[in-house]
Amino acid sequence: QVQLVESGGGLVQPGGSLRLSCAASGSIGSIPVMGWYRQAPGKQRELVASVTSGGRTNYADSVKGRFGISRDGAKRTVYLQMSSLKPEDTAVYYCNIKVPGTGVGLENYWGQGTQVTVSS
Repeated sequence: QVQLVESGGGLVQPGGSLRLSCAASGSIGSIPVMGWYRQAPGKQRELVASVTSGGRTNYADSVKGRFGISRDGAKRTVYLQMSSLKPEDTAVYYCNIKVPGTGVGLENYWGQGTQVTVSS
C-alpha cells in the first residue's frame, strides 16, 4: 500500500507564497521521481515540476524562476515552494511519484490533490 499525504494548499493573494508538501509512505524503497502536477478548470493536468533521486529538476516554463522543488530522502517527502503567485496558478495540485513496478518501467502514484487559489 502506497499513500501520499499532501498539505499546504489554500488561498493567497497575487504575489504571495505557499509551500506544498507531500509525504510518501508504504512498502516502497527508492522513488526515482517525485513531482507536482496541476489541473485548472477546463484544462488538462500538466506537469509543474519534478525532481529525481539524483537531484535533477524539471519545470514548466510558466513557473520557472518562481517555483522551487526539493525532496528530503530520509522523510520521503517532496516540497514545492511557490512564490510570486499569479491568478493563473490557481488549480488543484497533485503530488506524483514514480516507482519501480512489477513489470518494466515505473508506476505512477497520485495524491488526492490540494486546492491552490490565487485571488484578491
